[in-house]
Formats: sequence, C-alpha cells, structure tokens
Amino acid sequence: MWYLRSRVSGGKTPPSGDIDYVRKDDFNFISCIRLPDFVSRDDFDWAVAEATAKKKLDFSAVELLKVDEGLCVQCMHTGPYDDEPATVNAMHEYTTEQGYVPDFSGTRLHHEIYLSDPRKCAPEKLKTVVRHPIKRAE
Repeated sequence: MWYLRSRVSGGKTPPSGDIDYVRKDDFNFISCIRLPDFVSRDDFDWAVAEATAKKKLDFSAVELLKVDEGLCVQCMHTGPYDDEPATVNAMHEYTTEQGYVPDFSGTRLHHEIYLSDPRKCAPEKLKTVVRHPIKRAE
C-alpha cells in the first residue's frame, strides 16, 4: 500500500511496544493518507509541486511511503483515546493465547487508524483501529 506521509512530532516508541499513554508529549507519530495503487511517483511529485505553488507552503517533508506491515493483530477500539490501553492489553493477551508475541522494531510500529472525527463525534463513540506487529513465539 502507498501512503502520503508527514512526520508530526518527536519522541520514540520503545522497542517493546510498551507505551506510557499518560505521557502524550513523548509520542512519536506520523500522519498518513492511503493513496490508490495507481498513483505513481510522477503523480506524487506533481501533486507536491502543485500544492507548494498553490498554498505557498513548504511540503518538502511529505514523502511517498510504501508499507508492507506483515503479520499483525488488530482490534477496533470504541471510545476515548485515553481508554486505548485496555484494548491494547486485550490484544496482547489474545496474541499470547494464539502463540504469538509482539514484534516491534524501527520499521514495525504501533498503528492507529482513525475512523471518527473527534471534532464531530462524542468521545464514547470514537472508533479507532489499533494494529500491532506480531511474530510466532519462539
């Protein structure tokens, strides 16, 4: 899958995947928009040039990113973002029961796909897909 990617903030997710959800200032994340498979590098470069000229902003940090996530476990989290740790814990329990372990690395990361707009949705109705990389337990 191709994505348009722009780095958003600093920090670093630990290789274990253990995230301190209270310390949100430490989060390191990128914002991605999935692009159709037919979008080529030339299409991407043209769009960046057009946006730069039209908006008079610097889009040099935007990049075309190809992602192959590999084996993952995912879950639909419904509710406030602050309640996600319970969903993550349930995912890790399920992963262990199925004979797998988390497989976080510099390229295999915690992903969240936001299906709701928090500006237009009550916190208890927010929907977020949470995805973690896994591998067979040794």
